[in-house]
Amino acid sequence: VQEDPYVMVRSTELEGYCMELLQALAAMLHFSYRVKVVGDGQYGAVSPKGNWTGMIGEIIRQEADIAVAPLTVTSAREEVVSFTTPFLQTGIGILLRKDSASQEVPLFHFLAPFSKETWTGLFFAYVLTCLCLCLVARLSPYEWNEPKKEENHFTFLNSLWFGAGALALQGVTPRPKALSVRVIAAIWWLFTLALVAAYIANFTALLSAGSEQLPIQTFEDLVKQRELEFGTLDGSSTYYFFKNSKNPVHQLIYEYMEKRRDYVLVKTYQEAIQRVLDSNYAFIGEAVSQDLAAARHCNLLRAPEVIGARGFGIATPKGSPWTKRLSVAILSLRESGQLEQLRTKWWESRCRRHTRERWAPLPPNALTGLFLILGIGLAVGILLALLELSRRSRHSAGHGQKSCCTVFIEEICSRLQIKENTRPSHEPSAKTSV
Repeated sequence: VQEDPYVMVRSTELEGYCMELLQALAAMLHFSYRVKVVGDGQYGAVSPKGNWTGMIGEIIRQEADIAVAPLTVTSAREEVVSFTTPFLQTGIGILLRKDSASQEVPLFHFLAPFSKETWTGLFFAYVLTCLCLCLVARLSPYEWNEPKKEENHFTFLNSLWFGAGALALQGVTPRPKALSVRVIAAIWWLFTLALVAAYIANFTALLSAGSEQLPIQTFEDLVKQRELEFGTLDGSSTYYFFKNSKNPVHQLIYEYMEKRRDYVLVKTYQEAIQRVLDSNYAFIGEAVSQDLAAARHCNLLRAPEVIGARGFGIATPKGSPWTKRLSVAILSLRESGQLEQLRTKWWESRCRRHTRERWAPLPPNALTGLFLILGIGLAVGILLALLELSRRSRHSAGHGQKSCCTVFIEEICSRLQIKENTRPSHEPSAKTSV
């Protein structure tokens, strides 16, 4: 059967994958052959009268000794002819045009670069850091010398604003003065810088992957959508696969094709390719042939899911001694790598496509070290604040009659219990004269 790239006419000669395969088998098994194209151009199916058509029919009628073609090995064909070991593995796939259906973008698509666990960890890290900023700013005497006379600028709300500004890579006030507060601020800046860089990189990868992501990934997606018509070759093994399948999704596909057979079933493979290119149509067929179409037409892609694993074999008459000999030769060609070389040669892509890994949200363990550094920085900041307060307490205890521990505890209580607005009032107090 003339089909690109298996058998093609170039000038007066036939060439293609099957022709080179036949040459390699003849060289190994030392036989001569004469090639002819099947009369009706079909691979082989049972006609309404009960007779086999195409290549299978010619083998049964002994009009040909072997049939070398992308001939799918099926149980019905195996009952009337013999097949060799498959020389090419395939399955059933979906061929689509890239822009054949629009893909809805989720409302919160911007959250996709990080997983839910990462966003949760980021929220708690943000709140904890702001709490530590507020706490350390209250404890440190270099940030807040006199709690009863001054106002602490790092209130909890101001700390939240400071942390949010760092997340947006913007400088905000208040500006830290004490070493302990600056340590926490610097660690938070480092944390946000790395986090924003990871977000931008992953979001860019998401957008790039989404540009080539098909709206239809599986056969179930194909059944659920309403924008594309879909069909297959009329009377092909793919058609009978869906007809005989007990899978509910496959049954829905068969019922759809049967009800609209005059519109969705095609006669030839080339007709199917052209219809996919010209209209909103998805072609269901052999995955290996669809890979070829995608290699030749850069705006076509095959959906990832492949079902009904099968193979292409050489058909011989029942009981022919050539069946085993050809099978052994095919296995030898596969083991030597010649079959893979033939596949690479005839399926060479004309399109320049950049291979991209499948995109996935950034997992929490990818940022574990970053969260650990943040935690250590917060602990160091709190420790420095306590050391700064301890130093002030020793200095105050040296001028008074109290112990250092007593002054230290009083300072902590005074700083943690003070209200936010502690500026002394400048209004004169009213006095009552007697």
